[in-house]
Amino acid sequence: MPDRDLQSIQQARDLLERARRAQRHYAEFSQSQIDGVIDAMAGAALAAAEELGRLAVEETGMGRPLDKKLKNEFSARNVYNFIRPLRTVGVIRDDRSRRVTEIAEPVGVVAAIIPTTNPTSTAIYKILIALKAGNGVVISPHPRAEKCIRRTVEIMERAALAAGVPEGLIGCMQAPTLEGTQELMSHKLTGVVLATGGSAMVRAAYSSGKPAFGVGPGNVPAYIERSATVDQAVLNILVGTTFDYGTICSSEQAIVCDRVIAPQVRQALERLRGYWVNRDEAERLAQAMVLPGPLINPAFVGQSPQKIAEMAGLDVPPDASVLLVPLEGVGRDYPLSMEKLSPVLAYYEVEDWREACERCHSLLKYGGMGHTLGIHSNDEEVVLQFALKKPAFRITVNTPTTLGAIGFTTALDPSMTLGCGAVGGNITSDNISPLHLMNVKRLAWEIRPHGLSLGSHASGGVQVQAGSQVSAPAPPAPQRPPAPRAEAAGAARSEVPSLDPESLRSLVREYLRARGLAAEGGVRLPAPLPPPAAPPATKPAAAPAERKVALDLICEEDVRRAQGEGYKLVVGPRTRVTALARDLGERAGVFLAE
Repeated sequence: MPDRDLQSIQQARDLLERARRAQRHYAEFSQSQIDGVIDAMAGAALAAAEELGRLAVEETGMGRPLDKKLKNEFSARNVYNFIRPLRTVGVIRDDRSRRVTEIAEPVGVVAAIIPTTNPTSTAIYKILIALKAGNGVVISPHPRAEKCIRRTVEIMERAALAAGVPEGLIGCMQAPTLEGTQELMSHKLTGVVLATGGSAMVRAAYSSGKPAFGVGPGNVPAYIERSATVDQAVLNILVGTTFDYGTICSSEQAIVCDRVIAPQVRQALERLRGYWVNRDEAERLAQAMVLPGPLINPAFVGQSPQKIAEMAGLDVPPDASVLLVPLEGVGRDYPLSMEKLSPVLAYYEVEDWREACERCHSLLKYGGMGHTLGIHSNDEEVVLQFALKKPAFRITVNTPTTLGAIGFTTALDPSMTLGCGAVGGNITSDNISPLHLMNVKRLAWEIRPHGLSLGSHASGGVQVQAGSQVSAPAPPAPQRPPAPRAEAAGAARSEVPSLDPESLRSLVREYLRARGLAAEGGVRLPAPLPPPAAPPATKPAAAPAERKVALDLICEEDVRRAQGEGYKLVVGPRTRVTALARDLGERAGVFLAE
């Protein structure tokens, strides 16, 4: 398509304008009306879960249709059940004891970036939470998952329109490009960016100049501690790493186990059809899977163990559930210690939980800071100590990390976007929900006296009184008796001291003498100024364009004034023009080059 990048940019602008107009109307919906919209969309997505899962696998070539269906159902059911009771309109909390009332305010339009790994389930989730918070949403689909994402948006938009939302509230880019997505994220009408994808996309979201929620990679270790129920722990780990062939960012990437229970762990892995990769096979696997950077080869993401082995030139059993790679270290010298997003697990043995702490820490540092960690143990003290020392914000216990981190098997907030906190370069460590896509106004009444009063006429400032009582400071002794108070038309006038010129000069001399400032010849006060004469008739001031004077700074208000009064704004080589002023001024044609 010629000029696809320009078409994509223009489409992003058009969709944002439509969504913003629709959102202004949608912001007037009541809580019950919005909840009716959420009910309709979730129901439609749930009914289409199988269709969308099949389309996602057919288009992307990643994962398994049944698991895609389950992820779609998770977004349409579990996420829905969590967000449905939330109050997101008007007064959402009223704390009578603190006398603070909290009022929800939508952010406007959400720019939602959808990945190729979980395309349909992430689209369902983001549309639901955006509209639950009273926002519009514009979707930027991954180019490799464009059709299945557009189909998801179509199904949910049709349900939302039937429930009464205005046209344009939900939009989806038809020609997604990098340039169009950047325009979507940085446009002035975008309220917030909700980015899920690779590290480069998340960095672009945080560099867009807009508030952004992005997530980092999840090189997730799973530690089996000596008190664990080994068979159950191994089952949980393999369920997690093989679910949809590892495409969820919280899926297990490495096993770390205590050496004392290693024989049981190995036996359990073999019973569940884990295939141990030998040294030569590990080298060939690493060369095929890991690109310079290092980066994971996207052709291997979300593939079965058999497909991975075939592409790497290995021969594995047709029933192998996972490829197990024993490693001695972490980092560039051990390429398969990174996040692989596939059923390939690194394997480590350690002496105890303290050494396991170090190993897990190094794995998180190599591409998973702040994301997720799993521990399998029946010793609650070890679990607590382990959690206290790890830079991960979701630490799941005795459950698959894949499902526990997103809130499927745990009480964590159900979500398809998992924040990694400051250590992971993210703005939050939360599981993202509608509460992150709205602002909260707070109405606060005074509940305690401030204990302050205005200072006296002589000292000025504010005086703090003893205790909590407020009392006015005593006035200074007057220099001379106040003038008699006059009253007119029954209204009392305030008392104003009156000083004759000589008394005023005497006070000034005393003030200056006390500070060593009085001249030897005394103080000469300037004679009073004569009353101003009537100004001579003059020509009206020339408009800025006629004076040909370039301004240092031009803001939006300058442009509006020039547009309203019909003159030009002169722009020189050193003139700074704000972004909003530039957009408005260029449309209005008020700029004139120096």
